[in-house]
Amino acid sequence: MEVFECIKTRRSVRRFEDRPVERETIQKIVDAAIWAPSWKNSQTPRYTVVDKREIIDDIAENGCCDFAFNTKTLKQTPVLIVVSYVKGICGFEKEGWQIFDAGVAAQTFALAAHAQGVGTVILGIYDAAYIQEKLGIPQTEEVAVLLAAGYEKFTPDAPTRKTAEDVLRFV
Repeated sequence: MEVFECIKTRRSVRRFEDRPVERETIQKIVDAAIWAPSWKNSQTPRYTVVDKREIIDDIAENGCCDFAFNTKTLKQTPVLIVVSYVKGICGFEKEGWQIFDAGVAAQTFALAAHAQGVGTVILGIYDAAYIQEKLGIPQTEEVAVLLAAGYEKFTPDAPTRKTAEDVLRFV
């Protein structure tokens, strides 16, 4: 898939087919996502893949801060990807750069997934401490973002976008 097509056709997918995403496919997506840029090439993002239904359901029920929209999404997603980052090695933590790196990594993951026919949605309301403990993510890392992933039941329509003229300025 050509890069501009991939960017313009990727959607936030919240309804998935009831079939697993093969671990080999996830591996291929992560193989692409590790190429996301990071502060001073610190490569701090980490990916914890959850494909066990009972664990995803537990996180949906207890790790979504009672945000029903995320609970509903996770209750039917076949795979959950938790993007975390290693603390203390980014080099610019006081300015929060590590979360930027995790965001770039999450978007790179989402684009690579789309290129493999896997839909994703980035979820931002969750109980990081609960998820970290539940999944045994080391204390040297911090949970940054959740991605629900799976094969799309349908492709959502594209939301309206501003034009380049609306958002661009030259000085």
